[in-house]
Amino acid sequence: MRFSVFTASTPEWTPAEAAQNLAAQGWDGVEWRVIDQDAVPEPGFWAGNRATWPLTGLEESLPEIASITRDAGLAFSGLGGYASCDNHVDVERMLAATATLGAERVRVTMPRTDSGEYRALFAASRADLEWVAARAEHHGVKALVELHHETITASASAAFRLVEGLDPEHVGVIHDLGNLVIEGQERAASAFELLGPYLAHVHIKNVNWIAGPADSDGVVSWHHDWAPLRTGQADVRAYVADLVAHGYDGWITLEDFSTELPLAERTADNLAFVKDAYARASA
Repeated sequence: MRFSVFTASTPEWTPAEAAQNLAAQGWDGVEWRVIDQDAVPEPGFWAGNRATWPLTGLEESLPEIASITRDAGLAFSGLGGYASCDNHVDVERMLAATATLGAERVRVTMPRTDSGEYRALFAASRADLEWVAARAEHHGVKALVELHHETITASASAAFRLVEGLDPEHVGVIHDLGNLVIEGQERAASAFELLGPYLAHVHIKNVNWIAGPADSDGVVSWHHDWAPLRTGQADVRAYVADLVAHGYDGWITLEDFSTELPLAERTADNLAFVKDAYARASA
């Protein structure tokens, strides 16, 4: 098992700082966030993130991405892309960049369920993914579909329906523990069995559901918020144990969007926690 960090969760660090700090803490790799983002006064996870590479001009940035990563002694766990499966131009660019960097795998995003009728979205995305699979094979890389709330692949069952029959050498699924607490949760061990060879990558973060005030009828509304690995509702230790029992030996990428701890302390503690969970499961 190897451990990396998705740089969406390291907004205060520049790419060089992220690579150097993560390497010093003992991480094995990094998953770079690639997207054009809004400029804001203070760095945040989704806007003004300093550890994000812009999609605009990405090709010119590839030598710098490679040198920053490898000079720090890190491997690529993949690229955290945001190109939608129906945007063939940008998907092609991300696949080509992944091949050039030797990053092996890249996320391709699926449509939100509120963007159209579900069956139509699913059918169109399947057709797009067939094209993506062919282009991924051409480039010798793997395109990843993430289990993500509010998209057509919120669960392992939905993702399996989408990718079934495609070549698992070039299309895979990211199983995401935190996202599944929000929507799509299924027994992890069963999900791994269902996905089989399509289980290609793992993201770990944690989430809590929080009760709001009751309204005049006594009805309570709930909302979710990111939580530290140790205190969120998902049992990270049990999850890692399920991965080990299944025989998964790929990358685990941490993307902690909680803010209780300062960034450097947060990433260091996360590595210690997941390594301990892995050691316990492997004993």
